[in-house]
Amino acid sequence: MKAKYKRLLAPLVLALLAAGCNSSSSHKSAQVEVGTHASVALLETTDLHTNILGYDYFKLAEDKSLGLDRTISLIQAARAEFSNTLLFDNGDTIQGSALADYQALIAPIDCSTTLAQYKVMNRLNYDAGVIGNHEFNYGLAFLSQVTGTPFNVEEEGLPSEACAGPNFPLVLANVVSSKDDQPLFAPYVILDRTLQAEGPDGSTVEAPIKVGVIGFAPPPILNWDKRWLDGKVYVTDTIDTAAEYVTQMRAEGADLVVMLEHGGVDSSPYSASMENAGYYLAQVRGVDVLFLGHSHQTFPNATSTATGFNAEGVDKTGGFIHGVPATMGGYWGKNLGVVKLELVYGDSGWYVDTPQTTVEVRATLLGKDDQGANVYVTPDTSVAELIASEHAATIAYVKTPIGDTDFRMTTYFADVGEVTAVEIVNQAQAAYVADYVAANLPQYQGLPVLSVSAPFKSGYGGGSDYTDVAQGDLAINNAADLYLYPNTVYAVKVTGQGIKDWLEKAANRFNQIDPTLTTAQELVSSFPGYNFDLFTTADISYQIDVTQPAGSRIVSLTYQGSPIDLNGEFIIATNNYRASGGGSFPGLDGSNIIYASPDANRDVLISYIKQVQHLTRSQHGAHRSWRFAPVTTAGPVIFHSAQGQLEVANAAGLNNVSLYQADDGSAKGLSIYQIDLSQ
Repeated sequence: MKAKYKRLLAPLVLALLAAGCNSSSSHKSAQVEVGTHASVALLETTDLHTNILGYDYFKLAEDKSLGLDRTISLIQAARAEFSNTLLFDNGDTIQGSALADYQALIAPIDCSTTLAQYKVMNRLNYDAGVIGNHEFNYGLAFLSQVTGTPFNVEEEGLPSEACAGPNFPLVLANVVSSKDDQPLFAPYVILDRTLQAEGPDGSTVEAPIKVGVIGFAPPPILNWDKRWLDGKVYVTDTIDTAAEYVTQMRAEGADLVVMLEHGGVDSSPYSASMENAGYYLAQVRGVDVLFLGHSHQTFPNATSTATGFNAEGVDKTGGFIHGVPATMGGYWGKNLGVVKLELVYGDSGWYVDTPQTTVEVRATLLGKDDQGANVYVTPDTSVAELIASEHAATIAYVKTPIGDTDFRMTTYFADVGEVTAVEIVNQAQAAYVADYVAANLPQYQGLPVLSVSAPFKSGYGGGSDYTDVAQGDLAINNAADLYLYPNTVYAVKVTGQGIKDWLEKAANRFNQIDPTLTTAQELVSSFPGYNFDLFTTADISYQIDVTQPAGSRIVSLTYQGSPIDLNGEFIIATNNYRASGGGSFPGLDGSNIIYASPDANRDVLISYIKQVQHLTRSQHGAHRSWRFAPVTTAGPVIFHSAQGQLEVANAAGLNNVSLYQADDGSAKGLSIYQIDLSQ
């Protein structure tokens, strides 16, 4: 049995970690004169999630705030500005939109067809890319096919030949086949490029350079996609692997080493399972540039309060981590990371002139017009033409009718008690698991079956980043809006104490409120909305006391009107991500899974709506299991949600919510609302 996280070179790592990371190559080229210098811009897209066009398939409407078609304008501008550019993609590229699901799950493409996402990227002439965690969501056979990469793993359905894929190399150093102990993808690639440079005499010259590119995925993929990966691949220690391969790349002549880490910046003590290892990867000797991703943030970001961005050795304004230029280009095509290197050819070869190197993140949002509306860069219209058939087929699919609803289902006020977009998901999951237990798991019959789900879209991306399903007919796009991810239904067995611990973790969604403060306090923390798990049933009731510290907030927890039996056993329907350890919830590490369903949560939801046909607020959108523990505060308690949606709160019976400020000033279409916690 392979260890989950395999260390390759533990003794070597101490020797190779150092703060001075802008190493030069020992392979000097005779074709370049000492004193030659060149500017080169390294460009990054990350977390595109198959948002190719500025279009929302859930709302069937244009969304100018996202889409690779607009990022292209930033790429083209950078290529016009700089004589030397390289373009990289930092993963989470092929999953995340209805178009992605359509090509993977509904009408899977064949071996000779290039994925729509890669068709566009091929036209853009990317230089290299990395595999992120969401690339594994559709399984190894699909990933092998669409990337054109043969895998030597124990997996059914693998293509017998190299299929159509990207025209640029994909690298991934830390995910290894359990069958042959070899990386699934090339761990790194060395690109031969020619720079337009200036010679020591001021003349324009062409100068060769070898650019090494290495990539890493987050180690927790083993938990997040356990159903696809368990026993088939393992993950090596990120830092040991980086140290080994960077040394090898330098030995093979790499003048410049670029690291594509599909991860963010976590300055807590290093561990082999660390999700966001950028803080430590920047310390590996020989790394010249670090590209970040996964956490959907932008870096550099002078105003960020993220702990990692404010750690020792991190320049969040200039864009350096332990002296290494680093950037994270947001998500969904909203931004482009740009690292402008000044390279000098010295006695030992090319080296980075760090004081002359700059880092920035460029946005597709340009500002506001005279009427206060957001203004974005112009999209590249050729993209729409290139994927016109795939786009049209996806729209036709998501319009398939499945039922109707007499109420509007949204997540605008899920943080303060609105359950309209969560309850139907919980009902579908609970019914599905209860039916399976009754038919197949007699040892668990008699145990209560409950369900949790979360408001997956809760405003992180701005006022349009909420679930909003209109009253009336329901179609598949509405179900996809209600359940965003391609998860599968899992069931776990927990105790009453386990339920309390689960809810305590979810309550990290809120900041601790001081009732004596007279100044405004933000209710919602940076804890992700997709981890704010909720019950929505009359059987469960509890309060969240936000005046208490995290871990001590759940009070008055009852089951069917009586205090919950902390030793009693319950079955909870959830998803594979949560049941397998996603979000690091206490007691959820995969060991208490009693049913790992092959069926997607979204498909289960669609089937349930088809069965019910007519959704009503009283039956499917009004069972609020939780309240805030009543407290009177001296000053206002505020939170952010989309502009102009107060009527949604009123319709949900949230009469203690009012408008505090019509525009929160973020340019994201958000208002500030106030909640009276005493009611």
